[in-house]
Amino acid sequence: MPRSAIIFVRLIEALNYRIGRMAMYLLFVLAGVLLWSIIAKAFGRPPLWTQEMAQFAMVSYFVLGGAYSLQLGANVRMDLIYGRWSPRRQAAVDAVTVFAMIFFLGVVLYGGIDSTIYAFEIGERSRTVWRPYMAPIKMIICFGVFLMILQSLAFLIRDIARLRGEEI
Repeated sequence: MPRSAIIFVRLIEALNYRIGRMAMYLLFVLAGVLLWSIIAKAFGRPPLWTQEMAQFAMVSYFVLGGAYSLQLGANVRMDLIYGRWSPRRQAAVDAVTVFAMIFFLGVVLYGGIDSTIYAFEIGERSRTVWRPYMAPIKMIICFGVFLMILQSLAFLIRDIARLRGEEI
């Protein structure tokens, strides 16, 4: 494999590893927001922002950790037949099917970017009483999907290398 491809794979996997590990701490943010909501409700003053903030924290955790979970192989895979194949055959099948994932993520990213631009142009806000701006969470979603596309490309390069008898 060309050295640039190896550097790309290692760089993307290192980036996704670090971002995924940092995204894990968003569960503490989520727990803190929910704890605050419980305490505030116990004193009769439920805050308006906690439910939506918890949703934003969960979406951020899920999307920013997506590439990391792909990297770890924590995604759902039908291992009924796949698990019995040789690593080379798995790489061959993955090198073909990864294009479906890249296409899907590309469509999601295209729609996400369009939606984010729209949110910035009109100053889109949530329709709840709290009314937070929607552009920041949409930017996080686009960034997370972009990281998953990069991880998919790293998988493709890794699978091509395996088919050539090399390991990255």
